Amino acid sequence: MSSYSRTGAHGTSRTSGLAIAGLVCGIVGLFFLPIILGPLAIIFGAVALRQTGSAMAKWDIGLGVVDIVFMVVMFAVAANNGGSFTWNFG
Repeated sequence: MSSYSRTGAHGTSRTSGLAIAGLVCGIVGLFFLPIILGPLAIIFGAVALRQTGSAMAKWDIGLGVVDIVFMVVMFAVAANNGGSFTWNFG
């Protein structure tokens, strides 16, 4: 008789759900609500980094910081344009 092992598909993963949530918040925060999603990405990334130490958690923190910097730049541009911020394409 031969014995089969099921360890191939069910191994432990080093990526946590918080790291994935932080990555989603960081990416979506680049386009919508960076004032809310940027800090959430940083918080989720910090907790995931503490739990797993994965590279995705480091990306979460980086994207959260980029979201906050992008928000500050948008506010500065809007303040210099009389309180409005518009995009013009073409």
